[in-house]
Order: sequence, then C-alpha cells, then structure tokens
Amino acid sequence: MQNDEVIWQVIRHKHCSFMSKIETGIFCRNPYNVTGICNRSSCPLANSRYATIRDHDGVFYLYMKTIERAHMPNKLWERVKLPRNYEKALEIIDKHLMYWPKFLVHKTKQRLTKMTQMRIRMRKLALKTREKIMTTPRKEKKREARREEKAEKAAVLDKSIERELLERLKKGVYGDAYKDIYNYPFDKYQKVLEGEEMQLDTERDEEEEEEPEIEYVEGYDELEEEDDIEDFAGFSMDNSHADDDIVGSDEEAEAVIRKRERKESAFASRRFEKDEPAAKSKKPRVLVEVEHEDAGVRQKAVH
Repeated sequence: MQNDEVIWQVIRHKHCSFMSKIETGIFCRNPYNVTGICNRSSCPLANSRYATIRDHDGVFYLYMKTIERAHMPNKLWERVKLPRNYEKALEIIDKHLMYWPKFLVHKTKQRLTKMTQMRIRMRKLALKTREKIMTTPRKEKKREARREEKAEKAAVLDKSIERELLERLKKGVYGDAYKDIYNYPFDKYQKVLEGEEMQLDTERDEEEEEEPEIEYVEGYDELEEEDDIEDFAGFSMDNSHADDDIVGSDEEAEAVIRKRERKESAFASRRFEKDEPAAKSKKPRVLVEVEHEDAGVRQKAVH
C-alpha cells in the first residue's frame, strides 16, 4: 500500500535523483513537477493525487495522476490536450480539476500562464533577424585558401584545354571520329560555331548600314566611244548624200569630192589634237592612211 508521507521522508532525507541543491535553494528536475521546487506539496512522487502542464512540440497537455491507477505504471498519468486559446484552456482546467485541492488548481493555471507567455516570446524572437557569430579556426581558413588557389588553376587549365580543342576541331584535326577519341560535347561545339556565325552576320549588317563611300571614276572612255559612234554615223551620212549628188556633171562631182576631202582632213586633224593629252596615260593610237583612187589624196584615219 502506498503511503505518501513515508515516500517523502525517504526522498527528502536520504536520496532523490531529481533533487538539485544550489545556493539559492533546492530545486527539482522532474519534468512532472508543477513548480520546479523541491517541497512536500510540489513533489510529484510523494503525492498520489497530482496535476501538471507539459509541452509537446508547442502543444500543451494537462496531466493528472490519481491513486486508483497507482498499481498500473503504464497508465499512471491521464493527459488532456489543451486548445491554443488561453481562456478555453483555463475552462478545461477548471472542468477537470473541479474537486481537486485549490493549491494544485492554482499552480496548474499559473504554469499554463507562464508557458503561454514563453511561447509568445519564442514566436517574437523567431521573427526577428539576429546576427549569428561563428568562429572559424585558422587551419580551416588556410585549407580553404589553398583549395581556392587550386580551383582557380584548374579552371584556367580547363578553359585553355577547351579553347585548344575547339581550334583543333575547326581545323579538322580529329575528323568525324573525334567523339570516340575525346569525350567532348558536340552541342557546345555547335553553339560556339553558331555564335561565330551570328557575330559575322551582325558585322555584315553593320557594314551595310554604314553610309557608302564616295568614289571618283574617269569617264573619258565612254565619251570617246560615243564621239566615235557619232563621227562614224556622220561620215556614213555624208557619203550617202554625196553619192546621191554625184549624178550630174563631172565638174560638180570633182568639186563635191574636194569639199568632202577637206572636211575629212579637218575632222581628222581635230581628232588627233584632241587625243594627244590622253595618249600619255592610255595605250598608243594607230594611224592608218587611206588612199582614194579618184582624188589621189591620202587621208589619215585614227583607230
């Protein structure tokens, strides 16, 4: 049979594993203690009828112990879940502890109030952003510095190898079977080629958008060709008219021939003087003498 007074005398004067003596007083480390103080009314072991509040991951429970379940340690404590609303939780405590000692009811409500205030403060602190000061040993700093240097060297080496492989692929060193020799991704190579083509296209577009440069070209050749055509047309027209006029007497015919020869000679001399300045810079002209049997006069033609 359980006797609370005997249990308390043994715990208080001989040995208790939950007792903690410090300068300010004697405290109890038992999680079911409602006040945390080691005394007769607050001890959960020396009281067969006891009640307290416990927290499980932010949820409060009301724990109750009665003498009727003392012979069943696995069912010694009965717990009731309390709502998050403080007023409703107080109503549930009053309901379940209606005929219990006033001291336990008062201490249970007091514990619920303190735990509720503690939960509110924890929420506020979790919302605040505070700096977290951490110390790093000197050995770790040196180790990280060495690793950074090695990583930078490896990155530079990888880039140089990638550049060299791209140049060799462009030159066609590996041919079609480069995938078997080197495990180099073909997609990256295609992207590089497409990027270069896009760059060339943009450069061409920029060149086209620029204003065209002004150039100066000599136009004597075209003009001379046109003059030659006109002179040839005039020469043929004169011959046709002259042939039509030579129908009359021989004297008229001789006069017409002399007149035509004078015109032709004057035209040839004028052409020769015109072509002299351009003869230095262009190919040499060929002078051909044409002799007419009727008049016995030599005519110079320029070809």
